Amino acid sequence: MATTTDSLGGRLDLLAPDTLSADQRAFYDQLREKTVPWAEKSGFKAVTNDKELIGPFNAMLLSPAIGKAMMNFDSVEQEHTTLSEKVRQVIILTVGAVWQADYEVYAHTAAARKADLSEDVIKALTAGSAADGLLDEEAVAQRFTKEIAATHRMSDETYRQAVDAFGEKGVFDMVALTGQYMSISALLNTFAVPAPEANP
Repeated sequence: MATTTDSLGGRLDLLAPDTLSADQRAFYDQLREKTVPWAEKSGFKAVTNDKELIGPFNAMLLSPAIGKAMMNFDSVEQEHTTLSEKVRQVIILTVGAVWQADYEVYAHTAAARKADLSEDVIKALTAGSAADGLLDEEAVAQRFTKEIAATHRMSDETYRQAVDAFGEKGVFDMVALTGQYMSISALLNTFAVPAPEANP
């Protein structure tokens, strides 16, 4: 399969649209129709000037059925979550900081701005620090996410705080979102996918 070489793919070449299989092309078209406009609206780049996908999306084209399922989960999570958009972005940036996933941090820094998180809060979250200026439930979400993502365990105290703040369904929603972005971070780090601004 023909590809183009671009350092935005990390360890992978970026897949040129005119070289994709039928299954890949169908998934590519779905991403171009739904995900790329959302990225642009949020303030981050998901496609090159040559219309090649970047971030986790290029890698997802390697297995379009699984990639599509991952993106479908993302859509279902956003539609049915009990979490506010600010809390969601706190969770996603906390995962990105734990995993040091450059593209995830880059993309969701932009999304966090759209969700009206302050620059000081975003800076602290991306550094993995406790963020002053978070509302109480946002601070609980950061502690909860950092604990499960970094230690792979959940203390009784943090669990109780999370249930008090979000209820049991909210805790489930936080775990689901954390797991989704741990998977995406693993994908990004495996293929060493950079943020566009880090591209030479």
